[in-house]
Amino acid sequence: QVQLVENGGGLVQAGGSLRLSCTASGRTFSNCAMGWFRQAPGKEREFVGRISRSGGITYYADSVKGRFTISRDNAKNTVYLQMNSLKPEDTAVYYCAADLGSSGSGLYGKDRYDYWGQGTQVTVSS
Repeated sequence: QVQLVENGGGLVQAGGSLRLSCTASGRTFSNCAMGWFRQAPGKEREFVGRISRSGGITYYADSVKGRFTISRDNAKNTVYLQMNSLKPEDTAVYYCAADLGSSGSGLYGKDRYDYWGQGTQVTVSS
């Protein structure tokens, strides 16, 4: 079992920044690749980005590339999502997710991930 708790959401003006964190407990955090997803009202949950177990490899959705950065601190069992130059269309509930490597699904799909946090709301005002 892996328990994930996100923090750091809130209300920010367009062009501003937020940093989300996701802290894991349970199984060894460093054995999990981690992903961030988001879900806006009335829309499907979509991939935002992913970081490898060591932190050496990251992937991003085109919509956030160059603005968002994922990092992790395995000593603190925490993964971060730094969001800069925020836009109103970034408004969503943001979720972190843990990939134990047991699924053969694609890296960007929800089915790849075994455990999910409860989500944190990010609202960007124009």
